[in-house]
Amino acid sequence: MTHLSRPRSPVILAVLWLSVAAGRAHTPNQIPSRLAGVRRTFPQTEFYATPTPLPPGKPGELIRAQEFDEYTLGDGVNAVRILYHSRAADGEDVAASGVVLFPDGQVPSGGWPVIAWAHAENGVARDCAPSLARNLHNGPFLAMYVNLGYAVVASDYAGLGTSFRHAFADMQSNATDVLHSVPAARAAVPQLGVRWVVMGDGAGGMTVAAVAELEQDIRDPNYLGGIVLSGLDDLQNIYHRSTGTVGGDMALSLAYGIKTLYPQFEVGKILTEKALSAYQQMSKTCGDASAQSRHTAAEMLRPDWERNHFASQYLSRNRPGQKPGYGPLLVISGTQPDQGNTTAAVARMCRQGDQVQFDQYLGSNAGQVLGDSVTEQIAWIRARFAGKPAPSNCYHNH
Repeated sequence: MTHLSRPRSPVILAVLWLSVAAGRAHTPNQIPSRLAGVRRTFPQTEFYATPTPLPPGKPGELIRAQEFDEYTLGDGVNAVRILYHSRAADGEDVAASGVVLFPDGQVPSGGWPVIAWAHAENGVARDCAPSLARNLHNGPFLAMYVNLGYAVVASDYAGLGTSFRHAFADMQSNATDVLHSVPAARAAVPQLGVRWVVMGDGAGGMTVAAVAELEQDIRDPNYLGGIVLSGLDDLQNIYHRSTGTVGGDMALSLAYGIKTLYPQFEVGKILTEKALSAYQQMSKTCGDASAQSRHTAAEMLRPDWERNHFASQYLSRNRPGQKPGYGPLLVISGTQPDQGNTTAAVARMCRQGDQVQFDQYLGSNAGQVLGDSVTEQIAWIRARFAGKPAPSNCYHNH
């Protein structure tokens, strides 16, 4: 299905929906005046620290929780930070952090319905954790859903916030962190219900697809499906197609992610000499401002980098649609600059029998579609919690 849409700022549209849901309106000049001079990020605290070695715990087991009221999310949104046990790709017990957002007011029968949020990639340093950002990177959008009566569980992913290596853009690792964030959130906030959906944008869409794949084995009866926002790509398409335009920091992050999964990998096998010094710095701060990190990926990656065994394995495992998924998916993309990548991924899913509703918003880019599709998102989520049959247009996508 395609939708005609006008370019709109997703942040502005989300704020509008938040204002409507909360029954109030803000003038545009109120927000900057209130936030002038305020830090955009918070420093790490002892809350994020974990002992080495980490005391054992089951996946999803809560380590600790902390109420936190300094996010810029508007009235009526409660926030609790969580630290919990997850699992790395090799099965290692790791700690992941995140935040639970939930409404004020009377708790509905069965608890607040849950949306697990899978965020887009933002770097590999501990300081890159969304829960350390004053606006959580998607604060108005997430607060909108809280004001509509949902709890939002937003994992940072292991290694962002906590003292473990982050598996950059590894959809299976990040999906594991999202899965385990849900029971940890319930332990921290008993007002949460048991039924949940997952939603993510950007590379978080790959994480949503991986959650569905993991659920094929788990078959959690309380998992109701997921929404992929801003298209669905895979790492090979991203890097192979556009290394001349992808930023050098993305090349460095890719090497970091490969090294996380395969410790025996030598980063110098795919990174140029120019890239190596920047690579050494990238895990120390979020958003390396060095001149080297502002080169393109084509300048930071060796010409034959994709032939490296570990790089090839990493790209291969991060391709949605290779394993059947469980539960319905709503996949939403724009047309600029999707170039058919989402269509190809959805076609793979449909061929293996997945239940997918694929909608494109004509004229929207990856950022705009987050706001342009908000009415459809809300309707789809409400229908899942109401127990209605999920739509699918897979017959158009074989």
